[in-house]
Amino acid sequence: MVDDNGSIRTLSVDIGGSGVKAMVLDITGTPITERARVDTPSPAKPDVVINAIALLADSQGNFHRVSVGFPGVVRCGVTETAVNLHSDWIGFDFATALSQRLNKPVRVINDADMQGLGAIAGKGVELVITLGTGFGSALFVDGKLVPNMEMGHHQFRKGQTYEEQLGRTALQKYGEKKWNRRLEKAIASLQHLFNYDCLYIGGGEAVKVNLQLPLNVKLIPNVTGLLGGIALWRD
Repeated sequence: MVDDNGSIRTLSVDIGGSGVKAMVLDITGTPITERARVDTPSPAKPDVVINAIALLADSQGNFHRVSVGFPGVVRCGVTETAVNLHSDWIGFDFATALSQRLNKPVRVINDADMQGLGAIAGKGVELVITLGTGFGSALFVDGKLVPNMEMGHHQFRKGQTYEEQLGRTALQKYGEKKWNRRLEKAIASLQHLFNYDCLYIGGGEAVKVNLQLPLNVKLIPNVTGLLGGIALWRD
């Protein structure tokens, strides 16, 4: 299960509400291919998303195993929620289906969790939020993931959830200035709630953040969601 120079290659896949991205990482987690992207199919049912991943995989060359970040709760490779994709994902054994399609071992985790694994320092309380089609979140304590934390669907303000206030639909409807004011309120709220040592903000819409951020808040590039894929095989 190694290539010519003895290195295991990992195909890392990040599924979002608007795009599916992939790249191959070497054994250290360093990218060895360029990031490839296709639009997320609509409707985003399991079979067509798997087809999209297979298409991306064909463009990425040789690999030995697969890591996937999925926008919903994932337990033992089974997707339990998928608010921004399709209801057919609920209860779907994604890891097994994709493994059979690609003929490679597959591990699946929540997409914000995978982004966090690519960003965190591994010390203290670290919170990750992702701003994209929806609002993702991941919490780590001394590098250990607190699993299945779907904070985006919890109430934030004015009777709405974090996702309703800060998802892409809200950004497009209300504009960047108001969206940034809401984000500033969310950062303050999350600091009081989690007392985090560091907050990381990623996702496709993080480029729209235009705030004077506190010293313990950092913007991370969207590619971090792929770089975290190597951590799924550290066992």
